[in-house]
Amino acid sequence: MMKRILFSLLLAGCCVPAFSHTFVWGSADVRYMKNDRPAACPVPDLRAWKGERVNAQAVFVPDADAELSAAAGDLRCGNVVIPSSCIQCSFVDYVIADYYGSRGENVSLQPDRLVPGKSHKVAAGETSPLWVSVQVPSGAKEGTYRGKISVSSNGKKFSLPLSVKVLGRTLPAPEKWAFHLDLWQNPYAVARWFDVPLWSDEHFDRLRPIMEKYASAGGKVITASIIQHPWNSQTFDPFESMVVKTRKVDGGWSYSYSVFDRWVEFMLSCGVTEQIDCYTIVPWGYKFDYFDEATATVKYIESKPGEKEYEDYILPFLTDFAVHLKEKGWFGRTCIAMDERPVDQMKAARAVVHKADPGFRIAGAVNYSPEAVDIMHDISVMFNYSDMPEDVLVKRTADGRYSTIYTCCAPEHPNTFTFSPYAESEYIGLSAAARFFDGYLRWALNSWPGNPCEDSRFGKWLSGDTYLLYPEGSSVRFERLIEGIQDYEKIRILRSEGNPSVLSELDAILMPFRTVVCDGSINAAEVVRKAKSELNRL
Repeated sequence: MMKRILFSLLLAGCCVPAFSHTFVWGSADVRYMKNDRPAACPVPDLRAWKGERVNAQAVFVPDADAELSAAAGDLRCGNVVIPSSCIQCSFVDYVIADYYGSRGENVSLQPDRLVPGKSHKVAAGETSPLWVSVQVPSGAKEGTYRGKISVSSNGKKFSLPLSVKVLGRTLPAPEKWAFHLDLWQNPYAVARWFDVPLWSDEHFDRLRPIMEKYASAGGKVITASIIQHPWNSQTFDPFESMVVKTRKVDGGWSYSYSVFDRWVEFMLSCGVTEQIDCYTIVPWGYKFDYFDEATATVKYIESKPGEKEYEDYILPFLTDFAVHLKEKGWFGRTCIAMDERPVDQMKAARAVVHKADPGFRIAGAVNYSPEAVDIMHDISVMFNYSDMPEDVLVKRTADGRYSTIYTCCAPEHPNTFTFSPYAESEYIGLSAAARFFDGYLRWALNSWPGNPCEDSRFGKWLSGDTYLLYPEGSSVRFERLIEGIQDYEKIRILRSEGNPSVLSELDAILMPFRTVVCDGSINAAEVVRKAKSELNRL
Protein backbone atom coordinates (compact mmCIF):
# COMPACT_ATOMS: atom_id res chain seq x y z
CA MET A 1 0.00 0.00 0.00
CA MET A 2 2.82 2.44 0.84
CA LYS A 3 4.37 1.85 -2.58
CA ARG A 4 1.09 2.53 -4.36
CA ILE A 5 0.58 5.77 -2.41
CA LEU A 6 4.13 6.92 -3.11
CA PHE A 7 3.85 6.11 -6.79
CA SER A 8 0.58 8.04 -6.98
CA LEU A 9 2.27 11.03 -5.37
CA LEU A 10 5.15 10.83 -7.82
CA LEU A 11 2.67 10.99 -10.69
CA ALA A 12 0.42 13.63 -9.12
CA GLY A 13 -0.49 16.33 -11.58
CA CYS A 14 0.67 14.25 -14.55
CA CYS A 15 -1.58 12.93 -17.26
CA VAL A 16 -0.79 9.24 -17.72
CA PRO A 17 -1.21 8.33 -21.38
CA ALA A 18 -2.40 5.02 -22.77
CA PHE A 19 0.38 2.56 -23.55
CA SER A 20 0.79 -0.28 -25.97
CA HIS A 21 2.60 -3.22 -24.41
CA THR A 22 6.40 -3.27 -24.50
CA PHE A 23 8.65 -6.28 -23.93
CA VAL A 24 12.32 -5.68 -24.69
CA TRP A 25 15.73 -6.65 -23.49
CA GLY A 26 17.21 -4.06 -21.19
CA SER A 27 20.59 -3.78 -19.49
CA ALA A 28 21.54 -5.58 -16.26
CA ASP A 29 23.33 -2.35 -15.29
CA VAL A 30 20.25 -0.12 -15.41
CA ARG A 31 17.76 0.59 -12.62
CA TYR A 32 14.47 0.89 -14.52
CA MET A 33 12.13 3.17 -12.60
CA LYS A 34 8.37 2.61 -12.62
CA ASN A 35 7.66 5.39 -15.07
CA ASP A 36 10.63 4.76 -17.38
CA ARG A 37 9.90 4.01 -21.00
CA PRO A 38 12.67 1.51 -21.78
CA ALA A 39 14.58 1.58 -25.03
CA ALA A 40 15.30 -1.81 -26.54
CA CYS A 41 18.81 -3.17 -26.04
CA PRO A 42 20.43 -5.94 -28.12
CA VAL A 43 19.96 -9.55 -27.08
CA PRO A 44 22.36 -9.97 -24.11
CA ASP A 45 25.76 -11.39 -25.03
CA LEU A 46 25.88 -13.87 -22.17
CA ARG A 47 29.14 -15.80 -21.93
CA ALA A 48 29.87 -18.15 -19.09
CA TRP A 49 32.31 -20.68 -17.76
CA LYS A 50 30.80 -24.04 -16.98
CA GLY A 51 29.31 -23.84 -13.49
CA GLU A 52 28.88 -20.05 -13.64
CA ARG A 53 25.69 -18.09 -12.95
CA VAL A 54 25.00 -15.24 -15.41
CA ASN A 55 22.27 -12.62 -15.41
CA ALA A 56 20.30 -10.48 -17.83
CA GLN A 57 17.41 -8.03 -17.49
CA ALA A 58 14.35 -7.60 -19.67
CA VAL A 59 11.61 -4.97 -19.26
CA PHE A 60 7.87 -5.41 -19.71
CA VAL A 61 5.29 -2.61 -19.79
CA PRO A 62 1.66 -3.81 -20.07
CA ASP A 63 -0.99 -1.92 -22.03
CA ALA A 64 -3.58 -2.59 -19.32
CA ASP A 65 -3.69 -3.61 -15.67
CA ALA A 66 -2.29 -7.11 -15.69
CA GLU A 67 -1.24 -10.11 -13.65
CA LEU A 68 2.02 -11.22 -15.20
CA SER A 69 3.83 -14.53 -15.16
CA ALA A 70 7.22 -15.30 -16.63
CA ALA A 71 8.95 -18.50 -17.67
CA ALA A 72 11.94 -19.77 -19.61
CA GLY A 73 12.22 -22.68 -21.99
CA ASP A 74 15.14 -25.05 -22.39
CA LEU A 75 18.31 -23.70 -24.00
CA ARG A 76 19.59 -25.95 -26.79
CA CYS A 77 22.89 -26.40 -28.53
CA GLY A 78 22.24 -29.06 -31.09
CA ASN A 79 21.08 -32.09 -29.11
CA VAL A 80 22.52 -30.79 -25.85
CA VAL A 81 20.21 -28.97 -23.41
CA ILE A 82 20.50 -26.60 -20.51
CA PRO A 83 17.11 -27.36 -18.93
CA SER A 84 14.64 -24.65 -18.00
CA SER A 85 15.11 -25.67 -14.35
CA CYS A 86 18.52 -23.94 -14.55
CA ILE A 87 16.90 -20.63 -15.53
CA GLN A 88 15.15 -18.43 -13.02
CA CYS A 89 12.87 -15.56 -14.04
CA SER A 90 12.11 -13.05 -11.29
CA PHE A 91 10.24 -9.78 -11.44
CA VAL A 92 12.12 -6.86 -9.91
CA ASP A 93 9.87 -5.25 -7.32
CA TYR A 94 10.24 -1.74 -5.90
CA VAL A 95 11.10 -0.62 -2.37
CA ILE A 96 11.12 2.85 -0.82
CA ALA A 97 14.56 4.39 -0.53
CA ASP A 98 16.10 7.75 0.16
CA TYR A 99 19.51 9.03 -0.79
CA TYR A 100 22.28 9.27 1.80
CA GLY A 101 20.03 9.66 4.80
CA SER A 102 17.85 12.45 3.38
CA ARG A 103 14.76 11.10 5.16
CA GLY A 104 11.71 12.76 3.69
CA GLU A 105 13.72 14.20 0.79
CA ASN A 106 14.82 12.58 -2.46
CA VAL A 107 12.54 9.67 -1.68
CA SER A 108 11.96 7.26 -4.52
CA LEU A 109 10.91 3.74 -5.39
CA GLN A 110 13.98 1.69 -6.29
CA PRO A 111 13.91 -1.63 -8.16
CA ASP A 112 15.67 -4.22 -6.04
CA ARG A 113 13.63 -7.10 -4.61
CA LEU A 114 13.43 -10.23 -6.74
CA VAL A 115 10.08 -12.00 -6.63
CA PRO A 116 9.24 -15.30 -8.36
CA GLY A 117 7.90 -14.91 -11.88
CA LYS A 118 4.72 -16.90 -11.29
CA SER A 119 2.32 -14.06 -10.47
CA HIS A 120 3.02 -10.33 -10.45
CA LYS A 121 0.40 -7.58 -10.59
CA VAL A 122 1.26 -4.47 -12.59
CA ALA A 123 -0.80 -1.41 -13.47
CA ALA A 124 -1.18 -0.23 -17.06
CA GLY A 125 1.89 1.66 -18.21
CA GLU A 126 4.03 0.69 -15.21
CA THR A 127 7.48 -0.62 -15.97
CA SER A 128 8.11 -4.14 -14.73
CA PRO A 129 11.76 -5.29 -14.97
CA LEU A 130 12.38 -9.01 -15.28
CA TRP A 131 15.63 -10.48 -13.94
CA VAL A 132 16.81 -13.62 -15.72
CA SER A 133 19.48 -15.85 -14.13
CA VAL A 134 21.03 -18.81 -15.90
CA GLN A 135 22.94 -21.36 -13.84
CA VAL A 136 25.17 -23.15 -16.33
CA PRO A 137 25.66 -26.79 -15.28
CA SER A 138 29.26 -27.71 -14.51
CA GLY A 139 28.94 -30.60 -16.96
CA ALA A 140 27.62 -28.50 -19.87
CA LYS A 141 29.39 -28.86 -23.19
CA GLU A 142 31.06 -25.92 -24.82
CA GLY A 143 28.89 -24.10 -27.36
CA THR A 144 26.10 -21.57 -27.85
CA TYR A 145 22.74 -22.50 -26.32
CA ARG A 146 19.57 -20.82 -27.58
CA GLY A 147 16.01 -20.58 -26.35
CA LYS A 148 13.57 -17.93 -25.16
CA ILE A 149 11.92 -16.34 -22.18
CA SER A 150 8.28 -15.38 -22.16
CA VAL A 151 5.82 -13.23 -20.23
CA SER A 152 2.09 -13.90 -20.11
CA SER A 153 -0.23 -10.91 -19.62
CA ASN A 154 -4.03 -11.05 -19.67
CA GLY A 155 -4.07 -14.18 -21.79
CA LYS A 156 -1.44 -12.94 -24.22
CA LYS A 157 2.08 -14.31 -24.45
CA PHE A 158 5.18 -12.34 -25.42
CA SER A 159 8.67 -13.76 -25.87
CA LEU A 160 12.30 -12.75 -26.34
CA PRO A 161 15.23 -14.81 -27.61
CA LEU A 162 17.84 -15.87 -25.04
CA SER A 163 21.25 -17.33 -25.70
CA VAL A 164 24.29 -18.28 -23.61
CA LYS A 165 27.73 -19.09 -24.97
CA VAL A 166 29.33 -21.70 -22.72
CA LEU A 167 33.12 -21.44 -22.72
CA GLY A 168 35.69 -24.17 -22.25
CA ARG A 169 36.69 -23.40 -18.67
CA THR A 170 34.97 -24.57 -15.47
CA LEU A 171 34.20 -22.62 -12.32
CA PRO A 172 34.29 -24.68 -9.10
CA ALA A 173 31.16 -25.11 -6.99
CA PRO A 174 30.56 -22.28 -4.46
CA GLU A 175 31.70 -24.39 -1.51
CA LYS A 176 35.11 -24.62 -3.18
CA TRP A 177 35.50 -20.91 -3.89
CA ALA A 178 38.47 -19.32 -2.14
CA PHE A 179 36.76 -15.92 -1.82
CA HIS A 180 36.25 -15.30 1.90
CA LEU A 181 32.64 -14.06 2.06
CA ASP A 182 31.44 -12.92 5.47
CA LEU A 183 27.89 -11.53 5.53
CA TRP A 184 26.61 -11.28 9.10
CA GLN A 185 23.43 -13.25 9.70
CA ASN A 186 20.63 -12.14 12.03
CA PRO A 187 18.43 -15.07 13.09
CA TYR A 188 16.43 -12.81 15.43
CA ALA A 189 15.07 -10.81 12.51
CA VAL A 190 13.76 -14.00 10.91
CA ALA A 191 11.85 -15.04 14.03
CA ARG A 192 10.24 -11.59 14.28
CA TRP A 193 9.31 -11.26 10.60
CA PHE A 194 7.71 -14.70 10.30
CA ASP A 195 6.21 -14.50 13.80
CA VAL A 196 7.60 -17.83 14.95
CA PRO A 197 9.06 -18.74 18.36
CA LEU A 198 12.78 -18.10 18.60
CA TRP A 199 14.84 -21.29 18.05
CA SER A 200 11.74 -23.38 17.35
CA ASP A 201 11.56 -25.89 14.49
CA GLU A 202 9.44 -23.34 12.61
CA HIS A 203 12.16 -20.75 13.08
CA PHE A 204 14.82 -23.00 11.57
CA ASP A 205 12.50 -23.90 8.70
CA ARG A 206 12.23 -20.20 7.87
CA LEU A 207 15.96 -19.67 8.29
CA ARG A 208 17.03 -22.48 5.95
CA PRO A 209 16.27 -20.97 2.50
CA ILE A 210 17.88 -17.68 3.54
CA MET A 211 21.05 -19.25 4.86
CA GLU A 212 21.31 -21.72 1.99
CA LYS A 213 21.19 -18.75 -0.37
CA TYR A 214 24.10 -17.25 1.58
CA ALA A 215 25.96 -20.56 1.24
CA SER A 216 25.23 -20.64 -2.50
CA ALA A 217 27.10 -17.33 -2.79
CA GLY A 218 30.14 -18.97 -1.20
CA GLY A 219 29.40 -17.76 2.35
CA LYS A 220 32.19 -18.90 4.64
CA VAL A 221 31.52 -17.44 8.09
CA ILE A 222 28.86 -18.14 10.74
CA THR A 223 27.89 -15.13 12.88
CA ALA A 224 27.37 -16.10 16.53
CA SER A 225 26.54 -13.64 19.32
CA ILE A 226 28.10 -14.82 22.61
CA ILE A 227 27.34 -11.55 24.47
CA GLN A 228 23.97 -9.83 24.68
CA HIS A 229 23.63 -6.84 22.33
CA PRO A 230 27.23 -6.80 21.08
CA TRP A 231 26.52 -3.74 18.88
CA ASN A 232 24.43 -1.74 21.35
CA SER A 233 21.11 -2.89 19.84
CA GLN A 234 21.74 -0.95 16.63
CA THR A 235 19.49 -3.19 14.53
CA PHE A 236 15.68 -3.37 14.48
CA ASP A 237 16.04 -6.87 15.99
CA PRO A 238 18.86 -6.87 18.57
CA PHE A 239 21.28 -9.77 18.81
CA GLU A 240 20.84 -11.72 22.04
CA SER A 241 23.47 -13.95 23.61
CA MET A 242 23.54 -17.52 22.34
CA VAL A 243 25.34 -18.55 25.52
CA VAL A 244 23.63 -18.38 28.92
CA LYS A 245 26.05 -17.46 31.70
CA THR A 246 25.00 -18.25 35.27
CA ARG A 247 26.65 -17.00 38.45
CA LYS A 248 26.02 -19.74 40.97
CA VAL A 249 25.21 -19.24 44.63
CA ASP A 250 28.72 -20.30 45.61
CA GLY A 251 30.21 -17.63 43.32
CA GLY A 252 31.27 -20.02 40.57
CA TRP A 253 30.09 -19.98 36.96
CA SER A 254 28.17 -22.35 34.70
CA TYR A 255 27.43 -22.00 30.98
CA SER A 256 24.72 -23.32 28.70
CA TYR A 257 25.66 -23.68 25.00
CA SER A 258 22.45 -25.28 23.77
CA VAL A 259 21.37 -22.37 21.54
CA PHE A 260 24.91 -21.75 20.28
CA ASP A 261 25.31 -25.43 19.41
CA ARG A 262 22.01 -25.68 17.57
CA TRP A 263 22.70 -22.50 15.60
CA VAL A 264 26.18 -23.63 14.54
CA GLU A 265 25.01 -27.14 13.66
CA PHE A 266 22.20 -25.64 11.60
CA MET A 267 24.50 -23.30 9.69
CA LEU A 268 26.93 -26.14 9.01
CA SER A 269 24.01 -28.14 7.58
CA CYS A 270 23.25 -25.18 5.27
CA GLY A 271 26.78 -25.36 3.85
CA VAL A 272 28.49 -22.53 5.78
CA THR A 273 31.44 -24.45 7.16
CA GLU A 274 34.67 -22.42 7.10
CA GLN A 275 34.61 -20.26 10.23
CA ILE A 276 32.59 -19.37 13.33
CA ASP A 277 32.96 -15.74 14.39
CA CYS A 278 31.87 -15.12 17.98
CA TYR A 279 30.88 -11.52 18.82
CA THR A 280 32.15 -10.04 20.98
CA ILE A 281 34.16 -9.77 24.16
CA VAL A 282 34.64 -6.05 23.40
CA PRO A 283 31.01 -4.92 22.91
CA TRP A 284 30.26 -1.33 22.02
CA GLY A 285 28.52 -0.70 25.36
CA TYR A 286 30.99 -2.61 27.57
CA LYS A 287 28.04 -4.26 29.28
CA PHE A 288 27.93 -8.00 30.05
CA ASP A 289 24.89 -9.98 31.14
CA TYR A 290 24.58 -13.01 33.41
CA PHE A 291 21.91 -14.83 35.34
CA ASP A 292 22.39 -14.50 39.08
CA GLU A 293 21.29 -17.74 40.72
CA ALA A 294 21.13 -16.23 44.21
CA THR A 295 18.52 -13.62 43.22
CA ALA A 296 17.05 -15.39 40.17
CA THR A 297 17.51 -12.22 38.13
CA VAL A 298 19.58 -11.07 35.17
CA LYS A 299 22.41 -8.76 36.20
CA TYR A 300 25.06 -6.84 34.33
CA ILE A 301 28.73 -6.05 34.68
CA GLU A 302 30.08 -2.87 33.12
CA SER A 303 33.80 -3.06 32.53
CA LYS A 304 36.47 -2.65 29.85
CA PRO A 305 39.44 -4.76 28.76
CA GLY A 306 42.35 -4.20 31.11
CA GLU A 307 40.14 -3.95 34.19
CA LYS A 308 40.01 -6.71 36.83
CA GLU A 309 36.23 -7.07 36.76
CA TYR A 310 36.42 -7.61 32.99
CA GLU A 311 38.92 -10.45 33.33
CA ASP A 312 37.00 -12.01 36.23
CA TYR A 313 33.97 -12.27 33.91
CA ILE A 314 35.56 -13.11 30.56
CA LEU A 315 38.38 -15.46 31.56
CA PRO A 316 36.32 -18.27 33.14
CA PHE A 317 33.83 -18.06 30.29
CA LEU A 318 36.43 -18.34 27.53
CA THR A 319 38.28 -21.09 29.40
CA ASP A 320 35.09 -23.14 29.56
CA PHE A 321 34.14 -22.14 25.99
CA ALA A 322 37.45 -23.45 24.64
CA VAL A 323 36.85 -26.83 26.29
CA HIS A 324 33.34 -26.97 24.84
CA LEU A 325 34.50 -26.04 21.34
CA LYS A 326 37.16 -28.76 21.41
CA GLU A 327 34.60 -31.32 22.51
CA LYS A 328 32.42 -30.32 19.54
CA GLY A 329 35.38 -30.33 17.13
CA TRP A 330 34.90 -26.63 16.33
CA PHE A 331 37.82 -24.98 18.10
CA GLY A 332 40.06 -24.80 15.01
CA ARG A 333 37.42 -22.94 12.99
CA THR A 334 36.31 -20.53 15.73
CA CYS A 335 37.41 -16.91 16.04
CA ILE A 336 36.77 -14.55 18.93
CA ALA A 337 35.63 -11.53 16.93
CA MET A 338 35.99 -7.83 17.68
CA ASP A 339 34.35 -5.11 15.59
CA GLU A 340 35.74 -1.59 15.09
CA ARG A 341 37.48 -1.40 18.47
CA PRO A 342 40.61 0.56 19.37
CA VAL A 343 43.83 -1.43 19.08
CA ASP A 344 44.75 -0.97 22.77
CA GLN A 345 41.44 -2.52 23.84
CA MET A 346 41.86 -5.38 21.39
CA LYS A 347 45.36 -6.05 22.71
CA ALA A 348 44.10 -6.10 26.30
CA ALA A 349 41.21 -8.38 25.33
CA ARG A 350 43.52 -10.66 23.36
CA ALA A 351 45.69 -11.11 26.45
CA VAL A 352 42.65 -12.51 28.27
CA VAL A 353 41.69 -14.65 25.26
CA HIS A 354 45.12 -16.24 25.06
CA LYS A 355 45.25 -16.66 28.83
CA ALA A 356 42.09 -18.74 28.49
CA ASP A 357 43.60 -20.73 25.59
CA PRO A 358 46.63 -19.71 23.48
CA GLY A 359 45.10 -21.44 20.46
CA PHE A 360 42.14 -19.08 20.16
CA ARG A 361 42.07 -17.06 16.94
CA ILE A 362 41.04 -13.41 16.69
CA ALA A 363 38.94 -11.83 13.92
CA GLY A 364 37.42 -8.46 13.31
CA ALA A 365 36.87 -5.29 11.30
CA VAL A 366 39.44 -2.69 12.32
CA ASN A 367 41.58 0.08 10.92
CA TYR A 368 44.87 -1.25 9.59
CA SER A 369 47.99 -1.07 11.72
CA PRO A 370 50.98 -3.43 12.07
CA GLU A 371 49.71 -4.28 15.58
CA ALA A 372 46.26 -5.20 14.25
CA VAL A 373 47.78 -7.39 11.56
CA ASP A 374 49.75 -9.27 14.20
CA ILE A 375 46.68 -9.77 16.37
CA MET A 376 44.19 -10.86 13.72
CA HIS A 377 43.73 -14.23 12.06
CA ASP A 378 40.95 -12.64 9.99
CA ILE A 379 41.17 -8.87 9.52
CA SER A 380 38.81 -6.67 7.50
CA VAL A 381 39.56 -3.05 6.61
CA MET A 382 37.30 -0.39 5.14
CA PHE A 383 37.03 -0.65 1.35
CA ASN A 384 38.50 2.80 0.75
CA TYR A 385 41.41 2.27 3.13
CA SER A 386 44.43 1.96 0.85
CA ASP A 387 47.40 1.70 3.24
CA MET A 388 47.55 -2.08 3.74
CA PRO A 389 50.74 -3.12 1.90
CA GLU A 390 50.46 -5.68 -0.88
CA ASP A 391 53.34 -7.74 0.51
CA VAL A 392 51.57 -7.98 3.87
CA LEU A 393 48.39 -9.17 2.14
CA VAL A 394 50.21 -11.78 0.08
CA LYS A 395 52.10 -13.10 3.11
CA ARG A 396 48.94 -13.33 5.22
CA THR A 397 47.22 -15.33 2.48
CA ALA A 398 50.24 -17.66 2.22
CA ASP A 399 50.12 -18.13 6.01
CA GLY A 400 46.48 -19.21 5.85
CA ARG A 401 45.16 -15.97 7.36
CA TYR A 402 42.46 -13.77 5.86
CA SER A 403 42.47 -10.11 4.88
CA THR A 404 39.22 -8.72 3.50
CA ILE A 405 37.63 -5.38 2.64
CA TYR A 406 34.30 -4.19 3.98
CA THR A 407 31.67 -1.61 3.21
CA CYS A 408 29.00 -0.30 5.57
CA CYS A 409 27.48 3.19 5.48
CA ALA A 410 30.68 4.18 3.70
CA PRO A 411 32.12 4.65 1.17
CA GLU A 412 29.52 6.26 -1.06
CA HIS A 413 30.98 4.40 -4.04
CA PRO A 414 31.14 1.51 -4.52
CA ASN A 415 28.46 0.09 -2.25
CA THR A 416 25.37 -2.08 -2.12
CA PHE A 417 22.61 0.31 -1.07
CA THR A 418 19.17 0.03 -2.64
CA PHE A 419 20.01 3.12 -4.70
CA SER A 420 23.60 2.13 -5.63
CA PRO A 421 24.33 1.44 -9.31
CA TYR A 422 23.93 -2.31 -9.79
CA ALA A 423 27.44 -2.77 -11.16
CA GLU A 424 29.01 -1.48 -7.96
CA SER A 425 28.14 -4.75 -6.20
CA GLU A 426 30.15 -6.65 -8.80
CA TYR A 427 32.92 -4.05 -8.73
CA ILE A 428 33.70 -5.05 -5.12
CA GLY A 429 34.84 -8.57 -6.06
CA LEU A 430 37.03 -7.31 -8.89
CA SER A 431 38.58 -4.71 -6.59
CA ALA A 432 39.36 -7.38 -3.99
CA ALA A 433 41.15 -9.41 -6.66
CA ALA A 434 43.04 -6.41 -8.02
CA ARG A 435 44.24 -5.36 -4.56
CA PHE A 436 45.11 -8.92 -3.39
CA PHE A 437 42.50 -9.12 -0.64
CA ASP A 438 40.97 -12.48 0.23
CA GLY A 439 37.31 -11.47 0.20
CA TYR A 440 34.59 -9.18 1.48
CA LEU A 441 32.72 -8.50 4.72
CA ARG A 442 29.36 -6.79 5.08
CA TRP A 443 27.75 -6.26 8.45
CA ALA A 444 24.23 -7.22 7.50
CA LEU A 445 22.91 -10.08 5.37
CA ASN A 446 19.39 -9.86 6.80
CA SER A 447 19.04 -7.33 9.63
CA TRP A 448 15.69 -6.27 8.27
CA PRO A 449 13.91 -3.01 9.12
CA GLY A 450 10.25 -3.08 10.10
CA ASN A 451 8.92 -3.87 6.61
CA PRO A 452 11.86 -4.70 4.33
CA CYS A 453 9.70 -5.76 1.38
CA GLU A 454 8.28 -2.24 1.07
CA ASP A 455 10.67 0.19 2.77
CA SER A 456 14.46 -0.26 2.77
CA ARG A 457 15.12 2.70 5.10
CA PHE A 458 16.09 2.26 8.73
CA GLY A 459 17.10 4.87 11.27
CA LYS A 460 20.30 6.72 10.44
CA TRP A 461 21.52 3.94 8.14
CA LEU A 462 21.47 4.37 4.39
CA SER A 463 18.69 2.63 2.49
CA GLY A 464 19.43 -1.07 2.15
CA ASP A 465 22.50 -0.89 4.39
CA THR A 466 20.98 -3.40 6.81
CA TYR A 467 20.22 -6.24 4.40
CA LEU A 468 21.03 -7.88 1.08
CA LEU A 469 18.45 -10.68 1.18
CA TYR A 470 14.70 -10.28 1.58
CA PRO A 471 12.53 -12.55 3.77
CA GLU A 472 11.55 -14.71 0.81
CA GLY A 473 13.99 -13.91 -1.95
CA SER A 474 17.11 -12.33 -3.26
CA SER A 475 17.95 -8.85 -4.51
CA VAL A 476 19.60 -7.57 -7.67
CA ARG A 477 22.39 -6.28 -5.41
CA PHE A 478 23.03 -9.77 -4.04
CA GLU A 479 23.00 -11.39 -7.48
CA ARG A 480 25.51 -8.86 -8.82
CA LEU A 481 27.69 -9.39 -5.75
CA ILE A 482 27.83 -13.09 -6.67
CA GLU A 483 28.93 -12.14 -10.18
CA GLY A 484 31.84 -10.22 -8.67
CA ILE A 485 32.80 -13.22 -6.56
CA GLN A 486 32.76 -15.39 -9.68
CA ASP A 487 35.01 -12.86 -11.41
CA TYR A 488 37.38 -13.11 -8.43
CA GLU A 489 37.47 -16.90 -8.73
CA LYS A 490 38.23 -16.72 -12.44
CA ILE A 491 41.13 -14.38 -11.73
CA ARG A 492 42.40 -16.66 -8.96
CA ILE A 493 42.34 -19.68 -11.27
CA LEU A 494 44.05 -17.82 -14.12
CA ARG A 495 46.74 -16.51 -11.75
CA SER A 496 47.37 -19.97 -10.33
CA GLU A 497 48.27 -21.30 -13.80
CA GLY A 498 51.26 -18.95 -13.89
CA ASN A 499 51.17 -18.19 -17.61
CA PRO A 500 53.31 -15.01 -17.96
CA SER A 501 51.34 -13.55 -20.86
CA VAL A 502 48.01 -14.17 -19.06
CA LEU A 503 49.38 -12.64 -15.86
CA SER A 504 50.41 -9.56 -17.82
CA GLU A 505 46.94 -9.28 -19.36
CA LEU A 506 45.33 -9.70 -15.93
CA ASP A 507 47.41 -6.82 -14.59
CA ALA A 508 46.08 -4.61 -17.38
CA ILE A 509 42.47 -5.78 -16.90
CA LEU A 510 42.57 -5.11 -13.17
CA MET A 511 44.32 -1.74 -13.30
CA PRO A 512 41.07 0.31 -13.05
CA PHE A 513 40.10 -1.61 -9.90
CA ARG A 514 43.29 -0.83 -7.99
CA THR A 515 42.28 2.75 -7.38
CA VAL A 516 40.20 3.25 -4.24
CA VAL A 517 37.11 4.97 -5.63
CA CYS A 518 35.10 7.11 -3.23
CA ASP A 519 33.60 9.81 -5.43
CA GLY A 520 31.88 7.83 -8.18
CA SER A 521 34.22 9.26 -10.82
CA ILE A 522 34.72 5.82 -12.34
CA ASN A 523 31.76 4.39 -14.23
CA ALA A 524 31.45 1.01 -12.50
CA ALA A 525 29.22 -0.46 -15.20
CA GLU A 526 31.65 0.42 -17.95
CA VAL A 527 34.81 -0.91 -16.29
CA VAL A 528 33.08 -4.05 -14.98
CA ARG A 529 31.61 -4.84 -18.41
CA LYS A 530 35.01 -4.48 -20.06
CA ALA A 531 36.77 -6.58 -17.42
CA LYS A 532 34.22 -9.41 -17.71
CA SER A 533 34.62 -9.49 -21.47
CA GLU A 534 38.41 -9.65 -21.21
CA LEU A 535 38.32 -12.36 -18.53
CA ASN A 536 36.10 -14.54 -20.69
CA ARG A 537 38.55 -14.15 -23.55
CA LEU A 538 41.52 -15.55 -21.57
